[in-house]
Parts: sequence; C-alpha cells; structure tokens
Amino acid sequence: MSAPERIQARRVSDRDLLTFGELNVEGQIREASNAVLVCTVTHEGREATCVYKPVRGERPLWDFPDGNLARREVAAYEVSEALGWGLVPPTVLREGPYGEGMVQLWIDTPEEVEEGDGLLALVDGEEPGEGWKAIGFAEVGEGRTALLVHADDARLRRLSVLDAVINNGDRKGGHLLVDAEGHLFGIDHGVTFNAEDKLRTLLWGWAGEPLTEEATGALEALRASLGAGERLAARLGELITPAELEAVRERVADLLKTGRHREPGGDWPAIPWPPV
Repeated sequence: MSAPERIQARRVSDRDLLTFGELNVEGQIREASNAVLVCTVTHEGREATCVYKPVRGERPLWDFPDGNLARREVAAYEVSEALGWGLVPPTVLREGPYGEGMVQLWIDTPEEVEEGDGLLALVDGEEPGEGWKAIGFAEVGEGRTALLVHADDARLRRLSVLDAVINNGDRKGGHLLVDAEGHLFGIDHGVTFNAEDKLRTLLWGWAGEPLTEEATGALEALRASLGAGERLAARLGELITPAELEAVRERVADLLKTGRHREPGGDWPAIPWPPV
C-alpha cells in the first residue's frame, strides 16, 4: 500500500471510530467559550481521545443566526478533505451523551512544543527576517510595539487558502497544532461559512501574492466538487444554508479568477483578538 493509500485508509478508520464508537466524557476544557468536552471513544477494540462539542452547549451568536457551530466545524473538515490537504482533524456529526454535536479526533502535540510554536513570533524592527512573513504590529506593554510574524511555511500557506474558502472568522495562533510527525492541523472552525465576508486571520503574510500551482489545482478540483449534484455539494447542503453554500462557490471562483491570495477587506477587523 502506498503512502497516500495508507493515509486515506487511516482517515476512513478514524471517521468510523468517531462515528460508531462509544463516547465517554472524561473532562471539560473550561476556558472555551462554548462547551468543549474531552472524551474517549472506543470501537472494535480501538480507543482514542476526541473532542465533543454538543450543540446545546453553544452560545448564540448574532452574526450566525442560522444552523449551529457544530455543523460548520464538520463542513470545514469536508472542504479540507476535498482540497486534499488534510488540514482539519477527522470530524463527524453525531449523537453523544448531551445530544447532537461535533466529534473531532484529538491531536497529540509534543510536550515541548506549545500551540503555534515555531510558526508565530514577535520581533523587534519593522521588517520580518528571512523565512518569516509580517502580519502587523502588536502592543507588548509599557508603550512598546513589536512586529507579529508567521513562518513562511507551505503548510500555513495551504491553511490560508482553506480559511479564505470557508471564510474563517477566527484563525488564531492557538488554533494551530503540529503533531509529532510534523503535520499541521487547524482547529476551532465554528465561526465559518458566513455568506458575508468575515475573514479574520493571522495568516495574511501572502496577501495579494500569486497562488501556488498546487493551490490552483486544488481549488479547480474543489470547484468541480461543488457543482450541483456532486457529493460534496450535497453534504455541505446538509450542514450550511443554501446562501452560504453559494457563497463558498463564489469565493472559490473569485480566488481562481484573481489567481491571488485574499487581501484584508475594510468592513471587518482583519486580525482576531486576542491573536493567540
């Protein structure tokens, strides 16, 4: 079995585990704004840790009045898979101990590596160093400012394209996880897919630059999979509203038309706060 085939087989196995496994709540992440429960999931002799976000634990948001955040998290996973980059951990929608919710595989990170470590930094001066991209200036106390930068990293560049497609309104540093194998994952995709432009992210370093050939090819494939009657279009139609689905198509078409990474708009804060 080739490496891509092994990866695909593992993803299918992970989805089956999350979908059909028995969920047991082990604890809660208290600092989260919505209910986030840490669980074990067991199925056919396999066990893993996962995150369960029940719909009933979501706080209402004025700018996301339709549907729920759990379904948007699953939709983000579906789009990530369609792009072929595996940027979102396996995520399913299912019933759990507290009703319907999003269940996502827990990503273990090396103990010595913190969230976003090696991908984000604060530096003195007005220009980023080699291998870094500037985001903007941040207050660091005592009237001082520092330049916030992110790594000029192909993994982050792919994630910036995904965020532009799903209209991610909250891409913070704490939402970047790198596992022991060096695979980058983005998490927390509840505030996505709004029909209005809500893109708010730390990954502006490539703003206005040409898309890579890899990204263009992935977006072309995604556009085809969003056509009427296609599996992805049908699946997203179960998770987000018709207007939001059409907006996804429009964002993909716009990226392909311009051939460039998104640039910040003027009607919405471009960077989330706090950035981490």
